Amino acid sequence: MSHSVNAAPGRAQQFEFLDTSDHHVPNGTLLGFWIYLMSDCLIFAALFATYGVLAQSYAGGPTGADLFDLPLVALNTSFLLLSSITYGFAMLQMQQNRLRGTQVWLAITGVLGLSFLAVELYEFNHLIYVGAGPQRSAYWSAFFGLVGTHGLHVSVGVIWLVTLLVQLNKYGLNVANRRRVYCLSMFWHFLDVVWIGVFTFVYLMGSMS
Repeated sequence: MSHSVNAAPGRAQQFEFLDTSDHHVPNGTLLGFWIYLMSDCLIFAALFATYGVLAQSYAGGPTGADLFDLPLVALNTSFLLLSSITYGFAMLQMQQNRLRGTQVWLAITGVLGLSFLAVELYEFNHLIYVGAGPQRSAYWSAFFGLVGTHGLHVSVGVIWLVTLLVQLNKYGLNVANRRRVYCLSMFWHFLDVVWIGVFTFVYLMGSMS
């Protein structure tokens, strides 16, 4: 919003800005992030649907019941679910304005996220080694597409978490960093919910087929 000032003869017209307030919509970032998560839901819904359609398309090759290591997958699941709990502790520390406690619990969350990724990469490597790579059949293509996309999201979450730790160390618990912690919290818990679906629909049901 601007207001023009009548200029004297021979002088150029000048403009004076009167509205210097912040035009950022309250909670606009959180709303935008919710919209992003809804779009991510559509991506995973499509991947789950694809897996469901191709769940019996083995092309004469191995099935999930032949190769899945449920104890290993259960261990990996515990890593991700525990990371959701530790992130909750980080949120509690932030609400109490404890910077160091927030950083410690976020760091623990990152370690658990990396542990999850390490086990998943080990599983992928083993499956490819025994001839059950994504090119083996439509079933394994759908499996790697769904589980791999989730793993990619976890990787992005870990990178985001490390970046957030650097920002917290530099700027502390200011308004912007609190907003970032909230957004990453929604993203991280969303990945946990998706993984519960993957564990149930892909691994448990796949082991019984």
